[in-house]
Amino acid sequence: MKAVFFDLDDTLLWDEKSVSTAFSKTCLKAEEKYGIHAEEFEAAVREAARKLYMSYETYPYTVMIGINPFEGLWSNFSEPISEGFQKLNKIVPEYRRNAWTNGLKAFGIDDPAFGEELGEYFAAVRRKSPFVYEETFAVLDELKGKVELLLLTNGDPSLQKEKLAGVPELAPYFNEIVISGEFGKGKPDPSIFEHCLTLLGMTKDDAVMVGDNLNTDILGASRAGIQTVWVNRKGKKNETDVAPDHEISHLSELFDILRGQAADKLSKKA
Repeated sequence: MKAVFFDLDDTLLWDEKSVSTAFSKTCLKAEEKYGIHAEEFEAAVREAARKLYMSYETYPYTVMIGINPFEGLWSNFSEPISEGFQKLNKIVPEYRRNAWTNGLKAFGIDDPAFGEELGEYFAAVRRKSPFVYEETFAVLDELKGKVELLLLTNGDPSLQKEKLAGVPELAPYFNEIVISGEFGKGKPDPSIFEHCLTLLGMTKDDAVMVGDNLNTDILGASRAGIQTVWVNRKGKKNETDVAPDHEISHLSELFDILRGQAADKLSKKA
């Protein structure tokens, strides 16, 4: 392999933990004020956010770019690089306020002012809660200089750049950083993977894609003919039709895969 493509969220950055931390702290505020159970309130807000997110005319665009409802709870969509992002920028204050307000309504509480307060608090806590997997930097240190490294992430450019700014040591490892919102399409569209190969001047046989999401990272890379490594830290059962070439539970297992490929190439030459 000449290049390794990495996904960002829940592959290198522990985004799930960051979001859960923000939800937990924010929902505790509602528990303290109204006595509603924090975990039950979180479930209600998550459901309210999903429903509201899907109701906007921007929903098909967010699906194409790969932006989930919970990113909308703290992103400002502040780079007006397309009509879609311009619309999202206008919608998001209302979306944040109403997602939390609708969550309160599920418990019979009608308090839009507190809903807005919770929305602002969640965004602030999420910004202060970046988490990185413990093996991330050790793996990148080992790979740096031996292969080309490319970061391929779905999402809003302003938000993904903010995530990287929150962990400033991360971006310098990469020869290229590709964000779906800047490209115009997200994973699993094969065109974004082909764009990454073009940036590095490589073919599909030169690269491997490493990511946690079967339906975006693995499916898209497979469609582009790129080898895939599914990072399955929790040992989830693959209930999709997507078949990764390799499966690992820890990023350090990637080295065995790369060494195996190098050995295969040497044996073929011999």
